[in-house]
Amino acid sequence: MSVQGYNPRTGEPFGDPLEVTSDAEVDRLCEAAHSAFETWSGWTAEDRARVLDLVADRLDESSETLISVCDTETALGVPRLTTELKRTTNQLRLFADVLREGSYVEAMIDSPNMDIIPPRPDVRRVLRPIGVIAVYSASNFPFALSTVGSDTASALAAGCAVVVKGHSAHPNTTRETARVVSEALTEAGAPAGLFSVIYGTQSGVRLVQHPLVKAAGFTGSIGGGRALYDLANGRPDPIPFYGELGSVNPTVILPAAASERASDIAAGFAQSVTMGVGQFCTNPGLVFAPSSIVDELGKAVAESNGGAMLNERMCDSYRSHVDALSNNSLVSLVATGNAPDDAWAGKPALFSVPLETFVANLEKLTEENFGPSGIVVTYSDVNDVLPVLSRLPGTLTGTVHASASEHKEAAAVAAELHKIAGRLIYNGWPTGIALAWAMQHGGPWPATTNAIHTSIGVPGIYRWLAPVTYQTWPDELLPAELQDANPLGITRRRDGVLAKH
Repeated sequence: MSVQGYNPRTGEPFGDPLEVTSDAEVDRLCEAAHSAFETWSGWTAEDRARVLDLVADRLDESSETLISVCDTETALGVPRLTTELKRTTNQLRLFADVLREGSYVEAMIDSPNMDIIPPRPDVRRVLRPIGVIAVYSASNFPFALSTVGSDTASALAAGCAVVVKGHSAHPNTTRETARVVSEALTEAGAPAGLFSVIYGTQSGVRLVQHPLVKAAGFTGSIGGGRALYDLANGRPDPIPFYGELGSVNPTVILPAAASERASDIAAGFAQSVTMGVGQFCTNPGLVFAPSSIVDELGKAVAESNGGAMLNERMCDSYRSHVDALSNNSLVSLVATGNAPDDAWAGKPALFSVPLETFVANLEKLTEENFGPSGIVVTYSDVNDVLPVLSRLPGTLTGTVHASASEHKEAAAVAAELHKIAGRLIYNGWPTGIALAWAMQHGGPWPATTNAIHTSIGVPGIYRWLAPVTYQTWPDELLPAELQDANPLGITRRRDGVLAKH
């Protein structure tokens, strides 16, 4: 068996087929990764940071080749992919900076006190890497959320080893990216087996069940993610499975904002809902708005363009969903956009439904449609919308558009959205994802399998770390992060106070 890449613009095969990884090879790579972890986890944070910087440099140097292959295989376009690859290398450098700053280990020291009840011995806590991590690549971000994307970058930074299951939608991009990463790791002197890639659906099943794998990161569909989540939790030793699955990303447009900025809001919506042919996990697929703005939203969508989708299956699914809505008496078709004459092209579409009808059919109308379409739920009174918001499925983002006179109403909407969304946006549109300490890319199910963690941003590193407390150990036997002299100069919490001592 093999994995074949395709050109989404033509539907023709691209590149040579890649052999599916056998069970025996998956086992071998996991064992090699475990051996590498034993070494890599003992490297200093500075040494790991140096390696991440070198990998970023080598990816930048190979950008022309990587982008050319990826554009042919994904049809995402050279400008988009140029930006995404730079985001990917900046992500590696950000985690290198995190390692050098050092506070990510959350070092805590409590001095002994025998006079309290109960008496307290000397206890010191630090976060340590957990082992081999399985990473399941995303289709829609072939660089930033794929082979050496946020999961891989944060896991390597944490001190873990990584086995990546390459996505079948871009196997040649995966292979070329992995080649650059592997060569850079060898150049840097990293232990052999620290990073590897496997191909094929069955190999991904084998990977999540392997006893040496200690956690997994996933970005993809609800169906695929749920299947792997169940496998991870059904093991004799269940492991954490951090999956980012599906999201409708609701937006609430308040009346005054709709009246004052209808054209700007509509343009922003159309740009966001068609970005990447709607194949973003933050695609704003559900909008609550006064009926007065629907025509403006429809006009913007009608003037927008779709494009080739990532693979035939996604295109077929998107078209099927749009056709089903077009023939559904519950909703009305507001507008359709334009699409090129590509084999797997997705055409933008916008539908509308009254709030009362939406509420009566909430489950049917909140299914994510991965592509450039959206549904506008029209309302007369925003107070009628508030109790509906908390009934929506978990989502990555929630957006509010408000005028300066609507702060009270915006706060009321936010109070409901924060129950279901991991990131709240004011007078903007998703995506807007930043590589930052404060970024949260997660939410209640089905947005992610674990709402308290993020798959993007600095806090993503905490998925691959676990706390260890050392009690009454001699100073010289403690990890450097916990030694009295604080040789790394990191910020620590000593007796409840954050300080560099």
